[in-house]
Amino acid sequence: MDKQYSVSEIINKSKIAQQILAGYTQVQVDQLVRVIGKVVYDNAEMLARETVDETRMGVYKDKIDKCKGNSRTVWNSLKGKKSVGIIKEEPEKGLVYVAKPKGVIGAITPTTNPIVTSMCNAMFAVKGRDTIIVAPHPRSKKCSTHMIQLINVELKKLGAPENLIQIIEEPSIEKTQELMQSVDVVVATGGTGMVKSAYSSGKPSYGVGPGNVQVIMDRDYDDNQAVKDIIAGRKFDNGILCTCEQCIIAPAEKHAEIMRLFVKNGACYFDDEAIVDKFRQAMFIDGSINKKIVGQSVQFIANLAGVPVPEGAKVIILKAKGKGSADILCREKMCPVMVTFAYEKFEDALDIAKTNLVYEGAGHTAVVHSNNKEHIIQAGLALPFSRLTINQSSATNTGGSFYNGFNPSTTLGCGSWGNNSISENLTYTHLINISRIGYFNKDAKVPTDDEIWSLYS
Repeated sequence: MDKQYSVSEIINKSKIAQQILAGYTQVQVDQLVRVIGKVVYDNAEMLARETVDETRMGVYKDKIDKCKGNSRTVWNSLKGKKSVGIIKEEPEKGLVYVAKPKGVIGAITPTTNPIVTSMCNAMFAVKGRDTIIVAPHPRSKKCSTHMIQLINVELKKLGAPENLIQIIEEPSIEKTQELMQSVDVVVATGGTGMVKSAYSSGKPSYGVGPGNVQVIMDRDYDDNQAVKDIIAGRKFDNGILCTCEQCIIAPAEKHAEIMRLFVKNGACYFDDEAIVDKFRQAMFIDGSINKKIVGQSVQFIANLAGVPVPEGAKVIILKAKGKGSADILCREKMCPVMVTFAYEKFEDALDIAKTNLVYEGAGHTAVVHSNNKEHIIQAGLALPFSRLTINQSSATNTGGSFYNGFNPSTTLGCGSWGNNSISENLTYTHLINISRIGYFNKDAKVPTDDEIWSLYS
């Protein structure tokens, strides 16, 4: 897309392309969707390097893994799914379901995850025969634009409509607001302010809420495995993802032993309040996260706090002085730092997790490492989350993986808890309209009044 075009011109081009795309068959649509993911997969190393260099956040190797992993899981979840014409029939109800596009999608993407977020949204949009316009964060505009350019080269080879996927190459708040007010649907993945702006645009919007993943370690589970999974999740891409583990809640009688396990596996644990407060002061300024620490390494953050740590340290664990608002460290920390609590009864663990989530992150995600089904169900009933991730690393699995049933996605709705319109991972079904054809069912059994007014049939 040429930088000289205004937002209104970009939207007009998108509308023309969408009218053409609306006539595509399922096979034609799926060919385009596949190519979007394959371009990111094939160029993972280059796009990862460009992202790290431009944003100065995260870890090069982990960004490669994100590009390859997300493109694989998203395409695998989309292929074979019907999104054109009749997608389902229910003869017993006399219903036929017909999929229709929503139109032009405006996608607001964050600097913390610019490549795979744009890729996911583009794949979901095109799957629904929608066109899409990406509004990147200014700090990641170059890598985002290059990715879209690479995708468009391949789409052109398939004869795709021109301007199927566009990007605002020189983004600004004004352009983003104009885009949100002009498209048919907004997908906003980013900070709370941007999501609130999307919901205020007057257009149907899908947004996300802040993450603050609470992790409960149950007494009956393998501590070694849980520790390895938690560290792997917290250190991934320097803890930049909203799905990264934030808080370890462990049994009181084993807490010291579990902390030693963390240290053995590369963590630094600090329970001295004076040292913990140094991190607290470095990480939060006037009640808000210090932007300098987002996506930075353990060594960078420790140096900022003036606390020495080993060169190879993977994560930092701090003993919190209280749950929820009693300690600002109980908020989301977009870096490889966690807090920890000890609990007596499982109900106490749930109370700590719930208090922290209500403080920040309600509706997002919680994790339980447990073999106790009763405890898992207890957590499922008690905590305000949209996803409860069991016995796996949250960072790399909560956004959907081959090992669970969550929709593979980078946009994770947090329900009404997080002021979001969905309480699941965004996917293509959210970007299609469904028309229902209802036949008169002459053979339907009409219940008697007694049957209707009985409590149970």
